[in-house]
Amino acid sequence: MSDDNGIQRTLVLLKPDAVARGLTGRVLARFEDALLKVVAAKMVWMDAELARKHYFDLEERFGAEVYQSMADFMQSGPVFALVLEGVEAVPVVRKMVGSTYPDQAAPGTIRGDFAHVSKAYANANKLPVANLVHASGNPEEAAREIDVWFTKEEIFDFSSAAQRYAS
Repeated sequence: MSDDNGIQRTLVLLKPDAVARGLTGRVLARFEDALLKVVAAKMVWMDAELARKHYFDLEERFGAEVYQSMADFMQSGPVFALVLEGVEAVPVVRKMVGSTYPDQAAPGTIRGDFAHVSKAYANANKLPVANLVHASGNPEEAAREIDVWFTKEEIFDFSSAAQRYAS
């Protein structure tokens, strides 16, 4: 969702490693501190069907082994799913999250501050890269992913106090 004023919605998943480490509140606070509004949230234990819907093209792009590793990781514990709304929410969230590979993420980003696993280490040990967060890559992807994770009834429209500073 994106309107003419630059207000967008994006999907964020706090992956099983973030939930297991008790980082949900700290990560969520960062988004709210940046004036992003939570318009939907729920904790979900992914099953194979949801993993396939979310990562529908991962196998085609990177192969069956990469897909299966990611699907297994995402099904290893609960995921905290949320929809954030705000001014240019998609690129703002991507910037806040940091590089896909935590060892390459800048300090001050979520991955740079809370994770450190490198691609080389993960590959050498046949592990998925535990990078804490999934964030939609562009507005079209965000719309598709939001539809996979949330019904229209689960997404709320409301005014937040922060909106007077962002609109």
